[in-house]
Amino acid sequence: MASLNVYSALVVLFLTSGAAMATKENDQIIKDNNCETKMGLPCVLEAFTSIFETGTISSKCCGELVGLGKVCHSALVKRALENPLFKDLSPARIIAKSIQTWNNCLALIDSPSPSA
Repeated sequence: MASLNVYSALVVLFLTSGAAMATKENDQIIKDNNCETKMGLPCVLEAFTSIFETGTISSKCCGELVGLGKVCHSALVKRALENPLFKDLSPARIIAKSIQTWNNCLALIDSPSPSA
């Protein structure tokens, strides 16, 4: 449970202080699309863990991620990578995991329910 608190702190730090370090382009995309207000914190944490660590994302949070939109998703991941907290991570690996998470969620959301 302590790791969840660490991730919570990192995500909050990323959402609040990352703006000063982000490129103007990503900042503008995030601002224009209200990206930071489209997902609840529990789902932000799941998506973050799925992309930046080893974790899974639930169907509910996949729905929120897809609702966020690919433009916001990409801009927020790129902004996170600009944060010095993540300087030791491989940008190529994170981008690949980001795309994989997006594609998995999109397939999950687009696929018909087994009970339908």
